[in-house]
Amino acid sequence: MTKETVASYANISIYSAMAVLAVAMILYAVYLAGMVPARVDARSGSPADDVATPQHARKMGGVAGTLTWLGGLLLLLAAVLRGASVNRAPLGNMHEFALVASMFTILLFCVWSLKRDLRWLGVFVVTPVLLVLGMAITAWYTEAAELLPSLKSYWLVIHVVVATFSIALFILGAVITVLYLLADRRQARGVPEGARPSLLDKMPNAQALERMAYGTHIIAFPLWTFTLIAGAIWARQAWGSYWNWDPKETWTFVIWVVYAAYLHARATTTVSRRTANLVAVAGFVCIIINYVVVNQFLVGMHSYSGL
Repeated sequence: MTKETVASYANISIYSAMAVLAVAMILYAVYLAGMVPARVDARSGSPADDVATPQHARKMGGVAGTLTWLGGLLLLLAAVLRGASVNRAPLGNMHEFALVASMFTILLFCVWSLKRDLRWLGVFVVTPVLLVLGMAITAWYTEAAELLPSLKSYWLVIHVVVATFSIALFILGAVITVLYLLADRRQARGVPEGARPSLLDKMPNAQALERMAYGTHIIAFPLWTFTLIAGAIWARQAWGSYWNWDPKETWTFVIWVVYAAYLHARATTTVSRRTANLVAVAGFVCIIINYVVVNQFLVGMHSYSGL
């Protein structure tokens, strides 16, 4: 079997994962739409009585969860095949980074779902992953090839794997943060008597969402800190200097500063939770800029997009 054939199988796995995840997204949406406003447990902020959810909606949510697992495993297969086609870790360009980050996002969501019922979150996680995969297989697609000499190091696996894993956590955190901001705004305004139920009424309350978002970020931030430090160590080996003010290095540090500001604001009693979480959203915007804009349009020592 030629390397080109193996690479083509990787692409087929990506398309298959996208098809499966698209069905899962629809079923998650059906599940969410089929839920009725449930009583909320004051301790957990979760629906107190799942029996209130129509049986067909619960069934759709269960099938969606199974398909999400399948989609995640197909992405894992795609990453393995992509790496096998060039005998290296699939972490050398934007296409591969997007693939691995999407894989981590889906698998993290699936593992988290084993601990608690997250069917209400599924559509909001799967949808952005599908968008990223769509860009990865079209706009960011690059034929499998050998790495540049400066990337041939064991630090590639250490640095980039941790980076993609932390990005997956930041994606989950950003999704939940946005839902919190919407729920908090609705809660602050109050719900007029006789108003039609909102999707936000079918999720955990604002306080529970905020705690979930914070918990996700508190795990992601140390990993991003390690990414920054590991990148500096690798830069010293590859280019002879720990820091070169390269655009990619600079924006990685900017992301670190913004999320550090979020965690500081979150721990400061004089700063509202809403303000702190707006800073977290700004941090994720910086991640998007770092990946989409810096990788493609700012030339530097990290110009490895492959485009």
